[in-house]
Amino acid sequence: MEATKSVISKRGAKIWFVLILWIVTAWLLYPLIAVDSVNLINVKEYLYRSAAGITIMIILLGKTICDLLFPLEISRKKSIFYLTFLTLYSLAILAGIIFMISRMMLVYYLKSSESGLSF
Repeated sequence: MEATKSVISKRGAKIWFVLILWIVTAWLLYPLIAVDSVNLINVKEYLYRSAAGITIMIILLGKTICDLLFPLEISRKKSIFYLTFLTLYSLAILAGIIFMISRMMLVYYLKSSESGLSF
């Protein structure tokens, strides 16, 4: 009985850790999501925040792909639902990374066009 409680508490801790990590990532990437309401004077701060958020997303993508391709329990067969969910989750993270990088390029373009610089 105690072993079951410890497994459940470890699993709950992992879920809370990933949830908090996603909340921190969303906070870091918020200036890129709401680019229209962002003050371009503080663009350097937004760049660092966005780079940290994209780095966290890349780490999460790598962890998800490792879970998908190299499961820890090789002897047990994984369900189709689990594999489909991990595949869709990794594709969603990848799409988010591409979207955020394109938003960073948009901010750079807006900043350079405002100061008169061109590509």
